[in-house]
Amino acid sequence: MKCPFCGEFDNRVIDSRLSKDGLAIRRRRECNACQRRFTTYEQIEAMPVMIVKKDGRREEFNRDKVRSGIQRACEKRDISMNILDVFLDDLERDLRETGQKEISSHFIGEKVMERLHGLDAVAYVRFASVYREFKDVNDFVDELKTMLNREKK
Repeated sequence: MKCPFCGEFDNRVIDSRLSKDGLAIRRRRECNACQRRFTTYEQIEAMPVMIVKKDGRREEFNRDKVRSGIQRACEKRDISMNILDVFLDDLERDLRETGQKEISSHFIGEKVMERLHGLDAVAYVRFASVYREFKDVNDFVDELKTMLNREKK
């Protein structure tokens, strides 16, 4: 491991522990050349999940892109960034656990809506309006009726 301060490769690990989420190992290192300390993280290299878009294009799953859409839906709602991070961690874990190398954007959109429905009804409707490309107010009303009927059951 190259020292970020002096560029030397000669260093030693002085402490190792699991990260808070248990998905990485945090290592404190000390450079033998300059004696400065720095932290590194070791984690499993995950295979990229490819997203198949509506038009057939494929692109690598982009957590930031999904976060942006969810943040817009949750704007001015009482939902903390920590809750959104957990939301995204769970979503990403679910996608990887499918074991599929390619997942349709439709599947992801439905998963996001399912989770948003349980988190915040307003954010759910906002996300659905963009995701399902509502054309007019009637589309909103139809979605609200469907949502209310689900809650009654």
